[in-house]
Amino acid sequence: MLSKNADLSEGPLLKKIIFYTIPIILTGILQLLFNAADLVVVGQFCGSISVAAVGNTGPIINLIVNLFIGLSVGAGVTVAHGIGAGRDKDVSRTVHTAVPTAFISGIILSIVGILGAKTFLRLMGTPDNVIGLSATYMRIYFCGITSSMLYNFGSAILRAAGDTKSPLYYLTAAGIVNVILNIVFVRFFNMDVAGVALATAVSQTLSAIMIIINLTRRNDSCKLSLKKMRIYSRQLKRIIQIGFPAGIQGSLFSISNVIIQSSVNSFGDIVIAGNSAAGNIEGFVYTTMNSFHQTALNFTGQNYGAGKYDRIKKITVICLISVFLAGLSFGCLAYAFGRPLLSLYISDSQEAIEYGLIRMAYICLPYFLCGLMDVTTGLIRGLNSSVLPMIITVLGVCGMRIAWIYTIFRIPKYHTLQSLYISYTISWSLTFLAELAVFIILLTKIKRRASAPTASQ
Repeated sequence: MLSKNADLSEGPLLKKIIFYTIPIILTGILQLLFNAADLVVVGQFCGSISVAAVGNTGPIINLIVNLFIGLSVGAGVTVAHGIGAGRDKDVSRTVHTAVPTAFISGIILSIVGILGAKTFLRLMGTPDNVIGLSATYMRIYFCGITSSMLYNFGSAILRAAGDTKSPLYYLTAAGIVNVILNIVFVRFFNMDVAGVALATAVSQTLSAIMIIINLTRRNDSCKLSLKKMRIYSRQLKRIIQIGFPAGIQGSLFSISNVIIQSSVNSFGDIVIAGNSAAGNIEGFVYTTMNSFHQTALNFTGQNYGAGKYDRIKKITVICLISVFLAGLSFGCLAYAFGRPLLSLYISDSQEAIEYGLIRMAYICLPYFLCGLMDVTTGLIRGLNSSVLPMIITVLGVCGMRIAWIYTIFRIPKYHTLQSLYISYTISWSLTFLAELAVFIILLTKIKRRASAPTASQ
């Protein structure tokens, strides 16, 4: 029998936040190891062109997938609110709605990704010597995307219920399988990027199976009964109300990254390889910070449902300080060891490594700004507001970067990688400040509205 929901609205916050977040960090790192293992294996056995092919697919995959990943955020927030308010029936219906929604989302994504792979890559300006391998990787990757959706929805439900360890255990097992299959398929069967894509699809399926089994064995309101699965309109509406804006935000966020990747592609395959490797290393820093986003989201969600608004203020301070320290520490550490880390991915081009170091200097070092922005987004969503952070992010991140690329970056003097990368830092700073102001105003209004009936008595 698995444990019941963890109450995030009671007890000492600092200790509880740290012990809640650490498994999320480790889980995120393991997820990144899927892609890192892909890049390292093809880099060691196939060369920098294969590294460029795999890395080049990242922005376009995220663009296609993020809309539906946002729905998993909606499922998690809805479960957290229900648990905080003690509405077990609503929680159960949300779980039984979320799983079939994840399955349907995966089928849609598979069709779009497989059929549109080469078209998307051409629109992104992928070089001719890279596009064939990139298309192969994408098509096989999207064959396993339904499993990825089931895992993401399932882990969002478990985290909202306070269980951050189970997704870690399942991803550990899947990660080991992924690494072994990478080596087998590429080294012994000479499958190149097709091998690493197939290994990822198989390992994602394994993690999805384990998380579904977990949900079916629970003894609380998050228990899943396969016979009772259906889409409840009220719960689906709540999931969409919170998750769709989050998905739109993620997709539009990815659009700016696709445009940036297109700009990087204009510098040639050596730059693409260095950029891809550096981006993957930075991912480990990002997932550490993004874990505090998920913590802020679920802690705020449960306490919002329980009406404990003063506790949310303490959650805000702890999460912002924690993500600042984590982002600054890991960002500096990654840059300090940038050259040997990049050498793990790229074995045949010193020039590509130098280009990777340029990216890390401009993005990895100030990465804590992105963490501050993400945590604030999670705080606002936890307060049952998903449209506001979407609007702010679209304007502050997507709008600013796109405007930068089509104005400043087009000036010959500033048509450099350095100029391209600096747009990240500027967009993070502006968006964080705007979101923090909105969060303070929103929390103040919620507290005032909650205390109004008492004041009138």
